[in-house]
Amino acid sequence: MRDTVDRHRRAFWLKHLHRWHWISSAVSLVVLLLFSVTGFTLNHAGAIEASPHVVKHQATLPGDLLPLLVDPGRKSAPVAPAVASFVEGHVSADIAGRPGDWSSDEVYISLPRPGGDAWVSIDRETGDIAWESTDRGWLAYANDLHKGRNTGPVWGWFIDVFALACVVFAITGLILLQLHAGQRRMTWPMVALGFVLPVVIALLFIH
Repeated sequence: MRDTVDRHRRAFWLKHLHRWHWISSAVSLVVLLLFSVTGFTLNHAGAIEASPHVVKHQATLPGDLLPLLVDPGRKSAPVAPAVASFVEGHVSADIAGRPGDWSSDEVYISLPRPGGDAWVSIDRETGDIAWESTDRGWLAYANDLHKGRNTGPVWGWFIDVFALACVVFAITGLILLQLHAGQRRMTWPMVALGFVLPVVIALLFIH
């Protein structure tokens, strides 16, 4: 009777562990592949050549908008909506609501993004607008996704969910290994190797 109960309990856990294992693997498969590839490219970033593409535009604020470049009283503040609208319409840079660094002679707005960078500078006296955008290519874009660099909160939340899926995948896999270890004698030596190898490398070769 006890053997029957044990078999039913084992079958129950195997069923649910396999279910959560394949669900978590399905959720994380594509992104895990992306993070594995970009982990390799980040590790060899110095050997991979990049050819940044730089675009520049210039414009000048009309005289009636110059008074809107009044000192906001703090070093970091967005420009007035009318100024932001003019900049977007003439140099295709969306600076609405973005904090700018205010100095005595200019407003500088940084526009970082994955795989590139951009900035807008507005001369407070003359109204001269300078915009520059740098695109470092798709590989830099993927690398920045890996690091979560300049990706915004939504991508950060996605990484958290993905990380949780990976944790579920790893833990359910470990439990499944334990349940099947009796039929595979090399299970625990291989698991131990996966733990010991990085520890040994870190102790011996990282200073």
